[in-house]
Amino acid sequence: MTASQTPIARRPATHPASGSRGANIVTVASGKGGVGKTWLAITLAHAFARNGRHALLFDGDLGLANADIQLGLMPESDLGAVVAGKLRLDQAVTPVDAGGFDIIAGKSGSGALATMHPDRLATLRDDLIDMAANYEAVILDLGAGIDGAVRTLADNAGPKLVVTTAEPTALTDAYAFIKVVNSRQPGADLRVVVNMAANSKDGERTYNKLLKACQGFLRIRPPLAGIIRADPNIPDSIRHQTPLLTRHPATPAAADVEAMIGRLRILS
Repeated sequence: MTASQTPIARRPATHPASGSRGANIVTVASGKGGVGKTWLAITLAHAFARNGRHALLFDGDLGLANADIQLGLMPESDLGAVVAGKLRLDQAVTPVDAGGFDIIAGKSGSGALATMHPDRLATLRDDLIDMAANYEAVILDLGAGIDGAVRTLADNAGPKLVVTTAEPTALTDAYAFIKVVNSRQPGADLRVVVNMAANSKDGERTYNKLLKACQGFLRIRPPLAGIIRADPNIPDSIRHQTPLLTRHPATPAAADVEAMIGRLRILS
């Protein structure tokens, strides 16, 4: 298979419905935890910033938020203060000086956030869509699974990157997320990211397994957004609470994310 024939190269640069409000929100999701979703969201925000884009990372894992921990931050404000009515969403922004982007940190361990009333969740989603107009790219890091909070926050016009690995449970749960979103938003811009792949061929095999299920049962073909190779520098950067593109900018995974940014056309 030549480079021009790969699944990544075949996919459209921009989804047909991406001209709507919130089209610059890149949702990073997974059915299963432990697939590197939050790390990817952080690295995408940093990559956008390094490419001159005004970027915001929104930690939407309402209960197990940890993006700020991975970045070594201690924000003075977070999403908990917004939900409690103490701050507006735009007042909860914290600059990430080491990355050149902004973050709205989540509230780890808060059951109240994880069980927010559907109407309040919808308001939070709409506030984020409004706020996205002030940025060129917004990266929304969703919690794992397909609960009400995940489904509501995923209702936006932007691309949804579904992260999986080769593990059967990761593939099954990624399929479940795709099925739910496709049901709620027919024609949604769903794309697949294979993380922790041994190499490109291994990543394509993993993608094709998920694609086969989507074609067979859902009659859709979510394109491949990117393959990220397994890289020992990723856990090293997380342990040191430093973005990968700062600590190991020339590492294989960093190159894979940078390449993904080059293909990820979004409208702001």
